Amino acid sequence: MLDRLEEYFDAVPRHGARVEDYGPITLFVREGQGWPFYARPARGWSGPLEVTDVQKVRARQRELGIPESFEWVAETTPTLRAAVEASGLVVHEHPLMVLDPCTPAAPADWLSGNISVQVVGADDPVLPSALAVPHLAFAEPGTHVGLAGTPQLAEAVDARVADGSVERAMVRIRAGLTVVAAAVEHGLALSAGQHQPLAGVSEIVGVGTLPSARRRGLALAVTAALVADARSRGAETVFLSAGDDDVAQIYARLGFRRIGTALIAEPVE
Repeated sequence: MLDRLEEYFDAVPRHGARVEDYGPITLFVREGQGWPFYARPARGWSGPLEVTDVQKVRARQRELGIPESFEWVAETTPTLRAAVEASGLVVHEHPLMVLDPCTPAAPADWLSGNISVQVVGADDPVLPSALAVPHLAFAEPGTHVGLAGTPQLAEAVDARVADGSVERAMVRIRAGLTVVAAAVEHGLALSAGQHQPLAGVSEIVGVGTLPSARRRGLALAVTAALVADARSRGAETVFLSAGDDDVAQIYARLGFRRIGTALIAEPVE
């Protein structure tokens, strides 16, 4: 399973990035506007990894003006962590979870009020808020009820439209590279996320809930909708990286089980 995920991790960025090879490390460089990519272990590399390998890639990232970011799976490339930390980066751990293929579909029958959960099309007026709400969620991490509400969501929507995020998402949705789902109330997404299908595998990413709307089961319902859609598109393997162990317990309710640890390395803030 880990090898299959490594194949996916290597393939997905190639749809929107230029690839630069640095021996044991591959650097993905975003082509055009959008969220920047990262460096990760070269596919199939089994040799040692040294701090000098990391430093070389970090120097290139600084030269390009992109984040000095690395992503990998601890169990697949165990020697990279020491090299990354020796270079001065901080490593964050996230539970890597795969959906048990025998798990039945999860109905979102715990939702109340006027909430509907739906897959959001490229021309759906809900799309801008579905793209904006995770940004507010990640700005206030955790599962507690937070401060950001609909006024802040409106500002975030304007920002996503202005920076071209909505237009880029429309292109990816039409190409079948990204699927967006949202929990919607009164025409606004209060929770949303995405999955990215490729060759029978799909990763669920960016699931977040408007901080003021937390503790209503919205993220769980969005995740269930993404799982159902991924399966309908033929995905045999559906996986995600949870923010922390508490969040992992929530995903376990849908049938996800931990198979490893996803690591992200970034400079000290």
